[in-house]
Amino acid sequence: MERLVGTVSRGIRGPIIREGDDLVKITVDSVLAAAESEGFSLRDRDVVAITESVVARAQGNYATVDDIAADVKKKLGGETVGVIFPILSRNRFAINLRGIARGCKKIILMLSYPSDEVGNALLTYDQLDDAGVNPYSDVLTLEKYRELFGENKHEFTGVDYVQYYADIIKGEGCDVDIIFANRAKTILDYVDKIITCDIHTRVRTKRILRNSGARVVCGLDDLLTAPVNGSGCNEKYGLLGSNKSTEEKIKLFPRDCDGLVVDIQSEILKKTGKHVEVMVYGDGAFKDPQGKIWELADPVVSPAYTDGLIGTPNELKLKYLADNDFANLSGEALKEAISEKIRSKDGNLKGNMASQGTTPRQLTDLIGSLCDLTSGSGDKGTPIILIQGYFDNYTNE
Repeated sequence: MERLVGTVSRGIRGPIIREGDDLVKITVDSVLAAAESEGFSLRDRDVVAITESVVARAQGNYATVDDIAADVKKKLGGETVGVIFPILSRNRFAINLRGIARGCKKIILMLSYPSDEVGNALLTYDQLDDAGVNPYSDVLTLEKYRELFGENKHEFTGVDYVQYYADIIKGEGCDVDIIFANRAKTILDYVDKIITCDIHTRVRTKRILRNSGARVVCGLDDLLTAPVNGSGCNEKYGLLGSNKSTEEKIKLFPRDCDGLVVDIQSEILKKTGKHVEVMVYGDGAFKDPQGKIWELADPVVSPAYTDGLIGTPNELKLKYLADNDFANLSGEALKEAISEKIRSKDGNLKGNMASQGTTPRQLTDLIGSLCDLTSGSGDKGTPIILIQGYFDNYTNE
């Protein structure tokens, strides 16, 4: 019988993960138990994915606000520091800001506008147009911002992040001045020791600041790159990808995951004879059309994955073939012609017009986004995702 189902994404329930848990055993056992319970079988090239949150939890990769403060004081001197381009997030950045403020006497907080780099909006472009403000060149003081725009609460969270961040800094006994600007070197008019908090543009921002005369430049990825007072750390990403755990504690992005994904792959092969691909996933990479949020607050979608997930899709566009190459065919003749075209396609379709419109993204970014949407970020209790049929095409029976 012809197969009528393509890609299937399943959230797999597992136990609550604690530090020291055997994540290989938990993942394999959870997937196999779900397969038995729901009556499906694993197949070659299925994808098993584990959320980065439980990986870091099993690793015990945590740090405290005091740990952040100590590292900030050590690396930036503990006096006046510029903090620029943070994202607007209670979960992702607010607790990091508390640690930074605890390690300084004064902060010059420079916020990008009308939104942060992942799309959380302080203002709309319509507001800027009405006020005659050019975000590419104009620098606004807090007083000017309030005069022109008043209080602006986030559409979904209801938080005025300008006030919220100011209160966090002051709550640590640290003075604060707030400005709004989009050119990195603007901060050098106020201070020459800088923490740049942007995620995906951080390399460029650091280069601009250093070339413009900054004395000290640290990104979030330069803080907590080694243990502080026995804390967790992330050698590659530092504070990037961290999440709030408690009011005084953060969970860092997981470290050294390559062995984990290979071990899960090997264990499933041993128990089922099936060669699956395995990845660790964090935030997906997609944009919300209503809130304009670009979701990806992690430094990467996937910090670790098996070799079969390297690369990009190599697919033909069915509607292109139907409307162009085989416009004169229909029914079974059309189906067979397209099927034969797929079976004989090149291993690399780059530049082929018949592949236009297919998604030109890394497999790990595409699959990780599907995983993130499947698991959600709340109380679904499915930290493991099983994706079947992702690598199938129209010809697979």
